[in-house]
Amino acid sequence: MGATPAPYPATVVALGSRLRGKLPGDRPPVAGAALRRETAGNVPNDRIEGDVTPDTGASPAGDDDGPRLTGVVALDGPSGTGKSTVARMLARRLGARYLDTGAMYRAATLAVLSHDVDPADQNRVVAAVRSARIALSTDPERAGVELDGRPVDAEIRSAAVTAAVSAVSAVPEVRAVLVEQQRRLIGAGPIVVEGRDIGSVVVPDAQAKVYLTASAQARAARRASELGPDVDVAAVAADLQRRDRLDSTRAVSPLARAADAVDVDTTDLSIDEVVDRLVDIVLNRAASRSA
Repeated sequence: MGATPAPYPATVVALGSRLRGKLPGDRPPVAGAALRRETAGNVPNDRIEGDVTPDTGASPAGDDDGPRLTGVVALDGPSGTGKSTVARMLARRLGARYLDTGAMYRAATLAVLSHDVDPADQNRVVAAVRSARIALSTDPERAGVELDGRPVDAEIRSAAVTAAVSAVSAVPEVRAVLVEQQRRLIGAGPIVVEGRDIGSVVVPDAQAKVYLTASAQARAARRASELGPDVDVAAVAADLQRRDRLDSTRAVSPLARAADAVDVDTTDLSIDEVVDRLVDIVLNRAASRSA
């Protein structure tokens, strides 16, 4: 067991355009009609630098004189529903920034494991997270994550991190630290934010809130496709059920559907169909607010 890291304040840096050409942004393809692509996420800590609105090369969705996203889109839901894929595509369509809060917790979990800290030891978990420097891009074209100055896009998706992230995320002080930093990174918008408690806790006054769902079979097939051809789909399904149970029953900021969120079932929808539906939801909410 390694030494307990010094409890310095956590440092969350928004890399923004500084990631261009530096960090890989795409995860392996996902098979199946509903989700054929998945993308890597981003992550967090305390000081914000270099955060910019992405240049997507196209005009944002919406007519020149029509409604546009000016605030926050809260995109919540469990693993395997397609959040990362559609959130980044939605941000591109809307000309907005993008934040993957799940990657924040994964990077924090990697920091804990890197210090040989038992995820059940809450005091040392908090110390490890507070000592970490987690940097991420909020540019949907160049998603990337760094931990203490090195790229960790692949490492935060490892089996070890996946097995421990729910335990680390359930520590109240960890959530308090990272939620505070999420709010600082989000700012006023426009931005698409994905996670499990965005609409219910992080940004309860978000301009638009969506809760993504999918069948258990579809979720397991998508996640298994990400992990490789020799993965046991039944084992993946069991792990998703385990994470759902842990995430939805934790005492602080559980996985939850905001009361005013719009449900979107992605089971039988293509990526483009999901994104089209989300664009309609966001612009309709924008129009109703400006009416």
